[in-house]
Amino acid sequence: MIERATRYTKDVQDFLERVHHATNIEILEHMQKTYADVSVTTVHRITSRLVERGKLALAPAAKGNAMRFDINVEPHDHFLCSNCDMLRDTDIASEIRPLLEDSIGDGCEISGNLVVTGLCKKCNKELKNETNHH
Repeated sequence: MIERATRYTKDVQDFLERVHHATNIEILEHMQKTYADVSVTTVHRITSRLVERGKLALAPAAKGNAMRFDINVEPHDHFLCSNCDMLRDTDIASEIRPLLEDSIGDGCEISGNLVVTGLCKKCNKELKNETNHH
């Protein structure tokens, strides 16, 4: 059982190295291609353990408020497509934080990571094409 658990854990980490962010369901779907009998409970245990050990971080939630995991455990910001739910790491805090703090005023300081939402290139293009065809 330990060998299988180790193999599962390595597979989860390898998958996240490739995709950067994923929910337990996305990880489960990937794992079931190799291990047909893997359960959502097993995946949940693995991701929880990896977060506890500092090998994974929690990313901004996916649609439906599903927990999403991040292979990048260093503090960083994200861009989230409000249409397709694509999540991408970005490093905007150093430039944006002072502007936001000045705008908020009263000596307020922003702590934590920033999540900027909008439309990704693909969705932006698709939505513009839909608008042009009506």
